[in-house]
Amino acid sequence: MKEPDPRAALTAAGQLPDAELDLATIALHFALIDTPDGDWRGAMDHLTDIARAMTLAAEQSPAAEQGDAEARRGVLAEVIHGDFGYAGDSETYDDPANANLLQVIERRRGLPVALGLLWMHAADAVGWPVHGLDFPGHFFLALEGVRGQVVVDPFNEGTAMDAPALREVLKRVEGRQAELRPNMVAPVERRSVLLRLQNNIKLRRLKAQDMAGALACTEDMLRLAPDSAPLWREAGLMNQRLDRIGAALVCLDRFLALVPTGEAAERVKGVMEELRQRLN
Repeated sequence: MKEPDPRAALTAAGQLPDAELDLATIALHFALIDTPDGDWRGAMDHLTDIARAMTLAAEQSPAAEQGDAEARRGVLAEVIHGDFGYAGDSETYDDPANANLLQVIERRRGLPVALGLLWMHAADAVGWPVHGLDFPGHFFLALEGVRGQVVVDPFNEGTAMDAPALREVLKRVEGRQAELRPNMVAPVERRSVLLRLQNNIKLRRLKAQDMAGALACTEDMLRLAPDSAPLWREAGLMNQRLDRIGAALVCLDRFLALVPTGEAAERVKGVMEELRQRLN
């Protein structure tokens, strides 16, 4: 198997409808940019192994095949965490390797969203509906069944999360006064799950004051999500910080094409005017 050009692959994926995105493969493209010597072939073979194991496990669970969401959760947990030994990395949580799927596969450790991608890959292999949730601070996913859904924490071996458990996580993230809001358990697009994975890398680079590295990560995210106005704004402001005025203006102009009016647009227009004055 020939290793792909990861940036070209991301650009191509950026033109696909959300439902057609191959989550795990795209995550490997992102990972290959940062670890060009990673074992791409081995990782792709591993994804195939997960899909095959999932198919066999599903066939052995009539309840799961008939649409019982809890049974599906149990099958997925056994395959991902039992058969393949994946676990959340609570000891070195902020290690960038936890958001790089090539390294996650090698180490069998990762962030919630990285492990969630593997859950989604396995569920896709057997046609079980699954989606990520727009929950702050911690990635959860929901498995659909004929009688509703079950919310799952892929970081903690696929534990089922009821409303009190989700509320407790939220309070740790936002404070003891926080309460669940409907949007927190709303489904997000598959593209958004991939962007959430990469956002972890971007934020860690910003924390390390690696502005150029954070910008490179943002630019790669834009290949997958070329119509993401927030990302264009971020890229423009990062270019401004790096004194790349021409590039900043291009990015901010793209933001305005997507968001031509409103408070954010007016602020961006002010930044662009200041940048143009610096060019004169």
